[in-house]
Amino acid sequence: MDASARAMVEAIHANPTQAVLYLSGGASQALGWLMSVPGASNTVLEAVVPYSRMSMIQLLGKVPSKFASRQTAEDMALMAYNRALKLSQPGFPALGVGFSGSLASTRAKLGDHRMPYSIFQGLRNREEEDKVSSQFLLKAIAYACKVPATFVSELTDSEAPDEFETKFDEDQELEQLINDMSKAERKIILSGSFNPLHDGHLKLLEVAASILGEGYPCFELSAVNADKPPLTTSQIKQRVRQFEKVSEVSRADEAINGLSLSSAGKTVIISNQPYFYKKAELFPGSAFVIGVDTAARLINPKYYGGDYGKMLEILSGCKNTGCVFLVGGRNVDGDFKVLDDFDIPGELRDMFVPIPPEKFRMDISSTEIRRSQGML
Repeated sequence: MDASARAMVEAIHANPTQAVLYLSGGASQALGWLMSVPGASNTVLEAVVPYSRMSMIQLLGKVPSKFASRQTAEDMALMAYNRALKLSQPGFPALGVGFSGSLASTRAKLGDHRMPYSIFQGLRNREEEDKVSSQFLLKAIAYACKVPATFVSELTDSEAPDEFETKFDEDQELEQLINDMSKAERKIILSGSFNPLHDGHLKLLEVAASILGEGYPCFELSAVNADKPPLTTSQIKQRVRQFEKVSEVSRADEAINGLSLSSAGKTVIISNQPYFYKKAELFPGSAFVIGVDTAARLINPKYYGGDYGKMLEILSGCKNTGCVFLVGGRNVDGDFKVLDDFDIPGELRDMFVPIPPEKFRMDISSTEIRRSQGML
């Protein structure tokens, strides 16, 4: 960092503005510059780098249409702003900063290297691209803080991005706080008939919740099944009672052994929607935990009247609600299958997230249990 950039950072820190930064795919040096100059705690409330695909999905609560795009950067900035409103001191200006980029990499890239609103044309190496994107971001922060940006950026005129800024007045800040507080926590939903409930269900939901990191784990019992008669009231009560028994066992183990079994005692949702595209409308932004056999049916045009286009349209609708599918491996026709064994359409690939078999594999099914108990 040269003297002029350092002077600008010092001026930013002397300003009362307090910021939350969400950066992905570049501009990492800007964070280093901000943190390396004394007074950083005056400015930086929090900095998050959602670098992996799942981390970004988790941050936004949806699958973005493009991970490196202006819209994604704007969504990140708004999330950062809402976070800054909660963390900033009363009376201090709050600033949310979002950056999403696609810079030079060791693997092949589909398309140009880009940061929001600009194209690099691949003329620089990774470190150089990160430097110029950091310069751009630092100048944008200085502008938001009303600090003069005196140093000269290495971006050429043709690369200069269109800056985007949204300002909120006091009433709009309050509205943002209210809207952010009203958003329900994302649900992690394991749907099934639970006939009967078994350890595989409990472990699968527990592993899925650990992968996502945040969210409210719950089971969903559908009273209506696409291939079977609807459940009666007594059947619904009986199946829900299984979860109550598991909770009692969990509490007893905790009292005796000091254990906390996070997989037990979760909320059970009862719905009348057998189809996942309808479940996605009921629970937008949720993560549905499914087996690979269910994933295979979801992408099979056979279940859409043989119409491949209809399948894409319906599942794209699910994707637009912000829903994702976490897919666990299962025995299919005697062989253990995982998500990679199936050809997921490219438009939908980001919506399906594999659960590694080393984290979850239990060769057990409700059908096998019923057969062993003479119920089939």
